[in-house]
Amino acid sequence: MATLHLEFVSPESVLFSGEVDQVDLPGAEGDMGILPDHAPIVTALRPGIVTIFRGSAREPVVVIGGFAEVSPAGLTVLADRAVARADFDMAVLAGEIKDAEEDVADSKDDADRDRLARHLDQLSRCRRRWRSSAAASRSMTASHPALAKPANSDATRS
Repeated sequence: MATLHLEFVSPESVLFSGEVDQVDLPGAEGDMGILPDHAPIVTALRPGIVTIFRGSAREPVVVIGGFAEVSPAGLTVLADRAVARADFDMAVLAGEIKDAEEDVADSKDDADRDRLARHLDQLSRCRRRWRSSAAASRSMTASHPALAKPANSDATRS
């Protein structure tokens, strides 16, 4: 099976570098799945979850903005901020939303206020999706205990 080369970086570190089967991205214009031999594209990322697929493993990573580029060499994700979903702290997102609300309220320029309001909306949607997916995950593992993730099953990063 063909694979896709992924370089996933944030300002703090290289989060992942290696071969994958698929990557799902929260693109600015909508969610998208990137497979091997995808057409070249560049997109902004909205706050959301990037899911990396390798074999039967899925590794979700929360991103707060960034860019993605698909080229013949593979996929490069440049995240403004990123953290493994298991390590994500909702208090951080709540703080981002509070700061965005204050920025919108303080803005004097209409164009700037519109841009800030769109960012606030994206953050709020991310929180709603996070809550609904977390509730669905809890419901699924409660009704199907075999789906619960063992304590030390984190995928090893390349």
